[in-house]
Amino acid sequence: MRSRDLIKYWSRWVTMHGISRVGLLTQVRTMPLAALFLSPDRANNHYRYIEQIRSVGPIAPARATGLVFTGLAQTREILRDHRFITMAPNNIPSPVLPQGLSRWIFNRTEPGLPNPVEPPAMLAVDPPEHTRFRKLVSRAFTPRAVSKLEDRVREVTLELLDNLERKERADLLDDYASQLPVAIIAEMLGVPREDAPFLLEWGNHGAALLDIGMTWSAYRDATQALIEIDRYFDAHLVRLRRELAQDPTIDGILASIVRDGDLDDRELKATMALLLGAGFETTVNLIGNGIVALLRHSEQLAYLQENPEGWPNAVEEILRYDSPVQVTGRVATETVEFDGHTLPAGSMAVLLLGGANRDPAVFDEPDVFDVSRANAREHVAFGSGVHVCLGASLARMEGVVALQSLFERFPELALAADPTPGKHVNLHGFGSLPVNLGRARVRASS
Repeated sequence: MRSRDLIKYWSRWVTMHGISRVGLLTQVRTMPLAALFLSPDRANNHYRYIEQIRSVGPIAPARATGLVFTGLAQTREILRDHRFITMAPNNIPSPVLPQGLSRWIFNRTEPGLPNPVEPPAMLAVDPPEHTRFRKLVSRAFTPRAVSKLEDRVREVTLELLDNLERKERADLLDDYASQLPVAIIAEMLGVPREDAPFLLEWGNHGAALLDIGMTWSAYRDATQALIEIDRYFDAHLVRLRRELAQDPTIDGILASIVRDGDLDDRELKATMALLLGAGFETTVNLIGNGIVALLRHSEQLAYLQENPEGWPNAVEEILRYDSPVQVTGRVATETVEFDGHTLPAGSMAVLLLGGANRDPAVFDEPDVFDVSRANAREHVAFGSGVHVCLGASLARMEGVVALQSLFERFPELALAADPTPGKHVNLHGFGSLPVNLGRARVRASS
């Protein structure tokens, strides 16, 4: 990274993360929201901090930022309210800088890299731009399209399970939970399977970009990863266009969009980055969090072994109980009143999805993991409104196939040590998941 670029990226980090980080660090001991984001013990006290925030009600003040929401109804309402826009860099209010100055810095330091949380990525744009992007991408995630993918998901799952049979002990995050989603999304994008390790590494860096108050070191590493993935995407698009010239019928979401010619290269790369950075990482955490929850609640696993038809609802309960995505937010375009609270125009609504999914006003005994919970699907783990997760159906299907197949193949599966907490706040999961596999159940020949 050149010195000139380094200064540019540092200025951008200061505006986006550095100022907020300093402010949050001064409040870690007195403000639960700051502790949730930056406390050294946040991984082990994640939901305790959320409950401290909830203790003042489903809506709580967030000092300089606006309001924090832990109520399910209020969170869903904001996600569906057209008076709120995304937390793109130009929309987020700075706790110190005038809005005009922070926007000037963002515009002058725009790197033009495929960042999944900056325009033109779908996560960071609003209608009508968002509508145009979503219409093009959504056809790959319709129920019919996802149903057609299920056979391939099962093939990859069986391959991974066969590989696990050669081991006595494994890290199910590295060896299983991450491998299935990245294999599927790589095929959808036309990326060679042998490049999956590179995509996984980039996905880990991309996941950090969704956090609040990143360190300069983490931001610099993530930016370097963006530079590398940008080069990779450029080469991949050249290769794909060459292949399409020879065979216009090539399948896959990216091939379809390139063939239609409705997005320029920057928009294409931003879409690819979003699918990789926020797409498969969410499913990795769904599978990993599910494995841990079931191993720690053996009675729930026993219920599923006796009632295998319960697996789809179990995945909904995993999404509710330990949401892969914990935080999102919106910016008010006008002054909005909520249950006696005022959110001025330009202020942030911080939405704690993990808290909303444990709202005691909606879920009985919300801190209890119950795979037969009747209303488990009422969660907002995939968001709501126009930005509801496009890949929700695919993630659900992969979660059911991955978890049911794993526990059917390895009925003696057990934790070998405590899983290592993940380092991200927003994309919430584990860093490692060591297990003893036990004896594998003999698979019937097909």
